[in-house]
Amino acid sequence: MKRFIRRAVKSHQRQRVDAELNLIPLIDILSVMVAFLLVYSTEVEIIQNAKGVEIPQSTADAQPKKSVVVMITRDHLFVQGELVATVGEVRDSGTFIEPLRAVLSRPLLTGQGGSDAVLTVREITVLADKSLPYAVVKKVMATCTAAAYGRISLAVIEKEKPVAAGALKSA
Repeated sequence: MKRFIRRAVKSHQRQRVDAELNLIPLIDILSVMVAFLLVYSTEVEIIQNAKGVEIPQSTADAQPKKSVVVMITRDHLFVQGELVATVGEVRDSGTFIEPLRAVLSRPLLTGQGGSDAVLTVREITVLADKSLPYAVVKKVMATCTAAAYGRISLAVIEKEKPVAAGALKSA
């Protein structure tokens, strides 16, 4: 009987195949997931949006930076959420909007330095309703420039990019 058991054990050892864990496919899947997350996790700045503002759509390659936000609804003009003027007052004003210029020149918004280097990097983002006349937006941008803001950005909603023809594969 001992002989039979020894022979069975030897036979089993010869036929036995070690279990293997193939790591190559797992590494491939992991690298694809990492690449996907890197591509689709872009930095987006969240800007407060009022219910009264419909933002136009556009495409942009550069991401927005943190800046002072000037919001123009259909009826009002706000800076950082503070009511500055009505759109009617903006239309009736001259080239510049004095209440807006006064708010933009406050030390809290402008920072401490007044050198030319600081003025060229000061940024402002204009968030305007798409139904506003261009003359209103133009006056706001002219006032921002007069208040020593070197860079003006217009806030838009990013359009979805169309899929390239070769990107879709039929199953």
